[in-house]
Amino acid sequence: MARPLIDLLWRDHPSAPSGGARGPRAQVTTGAVVDAALEIAVADGLAAVTVRRLGERLDASPMSVYTHVNSRADLLVLMADAAHGRMPRDAFGPEPWPARVRRVAETNLELYRAHPWLLEVTDDRTALGPGTIAKYDHELHAFDELELDDVVRDAALTFVLDFVRASGRAHLPGRRAEELAQQWASVAPRLAAYVGEDFPLAARVGSAAGEALQGAYSPQDAWRFGLDRVIDGLSTLRQEPT
Repeated sequence: MARPLIDLLWRDHPSAPSGGARGPRAQVTTGAVVDAALEIAVADGLAAVTVRRLGERLDASPMSVYTHVNSRADLLVLMADAAHGRMPRDAFGPEPWPARVRRVAETNLELYRAHPWLLEVTDDRTALGPGTIAKYDHELHAFDELELDDVVRDAALTFVLDFVRASGRAHLPGRRAEELAQQWASVAPRLAAYVGEDFPLAARVGSAAGEALQGAYSPQDAWRFGLDRVIDGLSTLRQEPT
């Protein structure tokens, strides 16, 4: 009988019910299935994570894999929670809150770089898992200095993480910056001829930005600018002493 996802997520907790299976101990565990799925996703992308591929990797039948993770949808939740649980969670030091928030943002950006498949997982049930909750609890402490009420503290963290997720795709491994710059340089003169005088503001701003960024877009510059604005916005939440 399938185990509820909540019990699979918390399978290592002392309060978790046992699997209830009788007979010989299974050679494959839920943790082993999740670990194998993570390795495949990092190497070949999320589409490569199939029950058949997992069975081959674990030397187990597809049906055996299903007995440990219920479904592919549940497997993705288990994978995301495992990735969250393995993130570094060094205690915040005496640094001011903006530095803490930057550390949260940068750590999450590194998470997407290491596990780009996470950008494809949109299942809200990931919030139920121990890894995700531990991550959430840790990151909430970034706002301790602001002394926010609980609802606003949650919203502030969501604001930061939404910005990181939106920025994450631009930072995924891809073509080198030099190749992109060369491509932009090859088309810029022709684009200028097409734009002509029809769009003067776009032509002027695009030319200035393109020269400054050495291309049409710079993920690094966009990240720095955006994160600065996120910090600026959060600063308005600081409660002044009465």
